Amino acid sequence: MSLVLAHLSDLHLPPEAGPTLRQLFGKRLLSYLAWQRKRRRRTELPLPRLLEDLAAFAPEAIAVTGDLTHFALPDEFRAGRAFLQRLGPPGKVLAIPGNHDALVPVPWAAGLGHWAEWMRGDTAGFEGFPFLRRIGDAAIIGLSTAVPTMPGLASGRLGREQVDRLGSLLAEAGRQGLCRVVLIHHPPLGENRRRGLQDRAALLQVLAQHGAEMLLHGHSHRPALLPVAGPAGQVLPSIGVPQALAGAGHRHLSRWHLYRLGREGGAWVLETLVRGYDPAAGRFRSLGEWRLRLGGAVGEAAVSIAA
Repeated sequence: MSLVLAHLSDLHLPPEAGPTLRQLFGKRLLSYLAWQRKRRRRTELPLPRLLEDLAAFAPEAIAVTGDLTHFALPDEFRAGRAFLQRLGPPGKVLAIPGNHDALVPVPWAAGLGHWAEWMRGDTAGFEGFPFLRRIGDAAIIGLSTAVPTMPGLASGRLGREQVDRLGSLLAEAGRQGLCRVVLIHHPPLGENRRRGLQDRAALLQVLAQHGAEMLLHGHSHRPALLPVAGPAGQVLPSIGVPQALAGAGHRHLSRWHLYRLGREGGAWVLETLVRGYDPAAGRFRSLGEWRLRLGGAVGEAAVSIAA
């Protein structure tokens, strides 16, 4: 059985109206000032162009790894829900929050609760993270690193409860022979203390003990492919994508990935198609393809990734 999975992240959906003076407090004010400064030299891609390109490939599932909002405003959470509805039904689309979605504390009903249907797994009665959604022979596990932090920080945290539950889910899905795909906003590697995952050591320990086939993340706003150690000398790829709607002026333009997961000779194989926006042509085009045999040794995977 194969699975065709699309991965996009960090929409930072442009707000229809800016925050009111009453809403500009704490980190929201700092974020708003930074956004105003950057928007003078940056443009955002119209959402329909991204949706049209995704639809052309008809993925079976779509993963959105956080930061649908920019200021964590109530209107932005409603806009995020409208976006998810356009992307697809909850049975097809999975979403997790990012640090911008927790820029300031927002009550569940006014904030992330708008996306609850897309952040839900197969366990009846369980609301929270991590959740596990089984699609064919794949177990897609969604984590949340979205926590309010002090001004000047963009870090994330899982917490002990999530880490422990993740270990249990990975172990059980591994026993069933499923392809385990972990969704997280903050990557375990590649970020400094100010922007990184505060308890990354705990996450890396769980992955080293129980394994997974791949980890998908956002947050970094750049393409990333790094090896994370699994059990018995194996490795899993940690894959990041740039902002999904980044237009002219951004260091990395809009990009998303299409993954094809299937079995070959008893092992899981990952084929990736990279789709990126071409401003000269005014459309998305294929930027490249690469292939990984999942579950190899650390040294072998490093060579494959470098190539």
